[in-house]
Amino acid sequence: MLSCPFCGARETDRFDLDGRRFLVFACMFTPAVDPRLDERELEDHLRRDYVSGASGAYFRRMCDRLHLYVTKGDGARELTGKGAEPPGA
Repeated sequence: MLSCPFCGARETDRFDLDGRRFLVFACMFTPAVDPRLDERELEDHLRRDYVSGASGAYFRRMCDRLHLYVTKGDGARELTGKGAEPPGA
């Protein structure tokens, strides 16, 4: 299993849809990748195309935003129940 190239969250799932494989990380980062890539190639692809590529800053911001949403934002309030304090508050 891989880790998110931005925050280190572990991969939680993989699924194939319309000829693409989607890697789902605990932080909700879900990149689409070529299903023919092996584990080593996947790591290289994530680092090259998502972190180092022109879109790296965008995906870094999205990962950070999703992490905050789940841990302290509306997502946390929904997961913990109405009126409950979000985790880490």
